[in-house]
Amino acid sequence: PMSTLTIRLPDDTAARLKTLARSRGLSMNKLIEELTAQALAAWDMENHFRALAATGDVRQALAILDRLDDQYTQPNT
Repeated sequence: PMSTLTIRLPDDTAARLKTLARSRGLSMNKLIEELTAQALAAWDMENHFRALAATGDVRQALAILDRLDDQYTQPNT
């Protein structure tokens, strides 16, 4: 099942998102779905990092930071 969500955005933001979607050959729906998935993955990783930090496992925490670096420094395809 899928939910329908109505969001309000400033007109210039909506226009830029439409341009981004078009440039990637995506519908607005698919673009928002992908951006949401990226945001949730980053949030999940941050929560996992915080949990590891609480246990004091520095090696695992640094490995997660490396993956975050990779995620945000790799060009989107």
